[in-house]
Amino acid sequence: MLNSDVRTLDPWQADFFFVPVYVSCNFSTVNGFPAIGHARPLLASAVQLISSEFPFWNRSSGSDHVFVASHDYGACFHAMEHVAMADGIPEFLKKSVILQTFGVKYSHPCQDVENVVIPPYVSPEKVRSTLSKSPAEGRRDIFVFFRGKMEVHPKNVSGRFYSKRVRTDIWQKYGGDRRFYLKRHRFPGYQSEIVRSVFCLCPLGWAPWSPRLVESVALGCVPVLIADGIRLPFPSAVRWPEISLTVAERDVRKLGDILEHVAATNLSAIQKNLWDSRTRQALLFNDHVLEGDATWQVLRTLSDKLDRSHRSSRGSGSGSSHPLVESVQERQRTAFDGGSVTMQR
Repeated sequence: MLNSDVRTLDPWQADFFFVPVYVSCNFSTVNGFPAIGHARPLLASAVQLISSEFPFWNRSSGSDHVFVASHDYGACFHAMEHVAMADGIPEFLKKSVILQTFGVKYSHPCQDVENVVIPPYVSPEKVRSTLSKSPAEGRRDIFVFFRGKMEVHPKNVSGRFYSKRVRTDIWQKYGGDRRFYLKRHRFPGYQSEIVRSVFCLCPLGWAPWSPRLVESVALGCVPVLIADGIRLPFPSAVRWPEISLTVAERDVRKLGDILEHVAATNLSAIQKNLWDSRTRQALLFNDHVLEGDATWQVLRTLSDKLDRSHRSSRGSGSGSSHPLVESVQERQRTAFDGGSVTMQR
């Protein structure tokens, strides 16, 4: 956004305020994973700061302020669903806009806020590097691929079943099946395995979403979604039904037959749709905003929420004549007299 045409240095001309607090930058010294136990007080202190030093939060109760919550259950800030649901979204964030990787099609307290489902971050440079080193398209020698946590004894120390036992069922049913390339341990070069694969399994973990989804699409492997009720990012830009498969969690032990059937019928059509460059573009965040990329999609979605803007609600303009909409949807690269996202520090 620092390099985007929709940014303004004049906060009085802004429609939205992006609050750059990234709680996942704190990592656990025990396992190396992001630690989010401090998320609520950290965000509360940020809101306290901007609401006391600037007038913009209070005039709209934060409804035109945008936060990122790229965690298992979004702005509930906990990895375990039952705890996340019990804690809920912090009261001070409930009127704001949350960009979150978590999304489901049914009612859930962790999406009980104005939100935009965004794709998990995957490095575009790493994707390009992997593709440049990959064999010619069509030489995919792995039929079904998955690398990740698959517990042999599924009951976690938390007392809960990881992945609702889906991954354990996959391991138990297909661990010895030559069609399935299943690995339980980490490997830094795993993208080189994705680019060799026909189908890439994307089962739920603690939460339904996973970076595997973006990596699979970006590297031309048909994503197989096993996460009941998942809400996918940018459905207006990505034709998910045409580029992916969805398998119900209860049918996971039928995966072999399901994927063999697809391979014998409409696999080529799915792969053709998957290689549309616009689809890959829509799921990747670039350092400089490109037309149609993930940041561009976020801005376009925000342009549909201009009624939340204090400035727009006071008659500053809306609809197709609004500068934010023009910039995102018509790509007018001109100097703006308003209608911009501003960075608030």
